[in-house]
Amino acid sequence: MPSRGTSSGRVPRGDLGVLAALLASCISACSSNPGPKTYAFPPPEAPAVGTVVEGIASWYGPGYDGRKTSSGEVFDQDALTAAHAYWTFGTRVKVTFPATGKSVVVRINDRFPSHKGRAIDLSRGAAKAIGLIGPGTGQVRLEVVE
Repeated sequence: MPSRGTSSGRVPRGDLGVLAALLASCISACSSNPGPKTYAFPPPEAPAVGTVVEGIASWYGPGYDGRKTSSGEVFDQDALTAAHAYWTFGTRVKVTFPATGKSVVVRINDRFPSHKGRAIDLSRGAAKAIGLIGPGTGQVRLEVVE
């Protein structure tokens, strides 16, 4: 005797509603986090010298080295540069990592989506200078210097 709902390869009618709900929730979850091609960056903002922001920093490099940044320049993972969601390209920022007490001045030359919840994304060289490579992310203090 065949088992219920499995011998014909068909899904029992009661399970169709569950499958439809699962599919709808997957589509909804995927659409709330835009992909890089659909994300609209906010307009650039020139922060005043002396502006201070505290937040989470992360770093990037491998996989991006040699590619063009949002500003059009070629990314050098060992340069002292960073990505910011909306600060004007060329802005110079002093980044201090309180966990190590170290600081570095970086130049904004790239963008990243602000929905990622970070204040800044440092190049590998900048992260190395302040000791952020190991932990990967950390609380930092940003001060616009130029």
